Amino acid sequence: MDKRDYYEILGLDKTASKSEIKRAYRKLALKYHPDKNPSKDAEEKFKEISEAYAVLYDDEKRKMYDTYGHAGIDQRYSTEDIFRGADFGDIFRGMGFDFGSDFGLNDIFERFFGHRTGFDRSPRRQRGNDLRYDIEISLENAYNGLKTEINVPRTELCDYCGGSGAKPGTNPKTCSQCNGSGQMRLTRRTAFGTLTQIGTCSRCGGQGKIIDTPCPECRGKGVVQKTRKIEIKIPKGVENGSQLRLTGQGEQLGRGMESGDLYIVVHTKEHPRFKRRNSDLYQKINISFTHAVLGAKVNVSTLDGIYKLRIPEGIESGEVIRLNNKGMPKLSGRGYGDMYIEVHITTPKKISKKGKKIIEELDKELNN
Repeated sequence: MDKRDYYEILGLDKTASKSEIKRAYRKLALKYHPDKNPSKDAEEKFKEISEAYAVLYDDEKRKMYDTYGHAGIDQRYSTEDIFRGADFGDIFRGMGFDFGSDFGLNDIFERFFGHRTGFDRSPRRQRGNDLRYDIEISLENAYNGLKTEINVPRTELCDYCGGSGAKPGTNPKTCSQCNGSGQMRLTRRTAFGTLTQIGTCSRCGGQGKIIDTPCPECRGKGVVQKTRKIEIKIPKGVENGSQLRLTGQGEQLGRGMESGDLYIVVHTKEHPRFKRRNSDLYQKINISFTHAVLGAKVNVSTLDGIYKLRIPEGIESGEVIRLNNKGMPKLSGRGYGDMYIEVHITTPKKISKKGKKIIEELDKELNN
C-alpha cells in the first residue's frame, strides 16, 4: 500500500515548526503507545507516527521529503537511518515512560520494532542514485506541452560484460572468505551479553565474488559512465519549479541493483509580454485617448493567437479587463485559467492645430 503523507499522519501543515512537530507527535504517541493502548491497531499506528516524526523532525530528511516525497526517503535511508537523530528519549520521559538515562534509538527498535539497530533480518534491496536534470522552457512550451530529448550522463551496467565485471568468457569466483554473502559476522562476548556485528567483507568489498580476469571496458567494476538520450514529455500547464519523476532512469550501480530515478526540474523563462500567477496570465496594453473615450476593438496577444478585445466607452487608465479561459492550461486537465489585461491610456506628445482645436472644443463641451 502507498504510504500516507507524513504531515497528514501528524495532522500538521507543511509550514509546521520543529516544536509543533514534537508537540503533535507527543500527543499522538501518548494515544497510541502500546503500553497505554491495548487495541490491535495501536502498535502499527505507533510505528507510523514515529516514522513521520523521525523524518519531519530531522532537517535534512524533511527537506528531502518535501522535495521528492516518499521516493526521497525510501531506499535512500535504511530503517535505522530514518530514526537516527530523533529525540525520542526526551519525549517519552516526559510522558511517564522512564526507560533510563540511556534511552534512545536502540530502545525504540527493540521495544516497538522487534530488533535492535543493525539486526534487521529483511534488509532493503540496494538501489542506484537518483539524478536531477534542470531544463529551461518558454512560456509557450508550458502552454502547449513539450516532447523533447535530453542528454543525461549516468552510471549504468557495462554492456560488454553484462555488469559482471569479468571479461566475457570468464566467470567471477565465489569469495572464499564470506562464501558469497558479501558480509562478515563478528560475534563477541561482553559483560552485558553477546554482541554481534555485521560488516562488509574486506576481501571482496561486499560483492561476494572475486574477479581474476577483469572486463577491459569497465575494468572489473561492472558499470560504466555513459551519456544517454532520454525522451521526456512535459505536460501542458507545467509550473515553474515543477518536478517530473522518471522511474528507473537514474543510475544503476551494479548487477541485481535497482536503478535510481531521474527527476526533471522545469524552469520557465521570463516572457516579454505575459506574467504568470498559477494558471492565470497578466499583461498590460496601451490605448489611445480617443479609444478610451469612444470605446473600440483592439487586437491583443494571447498564447493561442490574436484576440479582438472590446474596450468599453469611458474606461480609465489602470482598469483591468478579464478574458475567461485565456490563461494557462490547468494541470488537472480541467480547463484554463484567465487572462487579466491592465489598460493604460497614452497621451500624445505632439498634436496638429486641427487636432488641438477639436480637443479644445471637446474640453468646452465636457466642462460646461
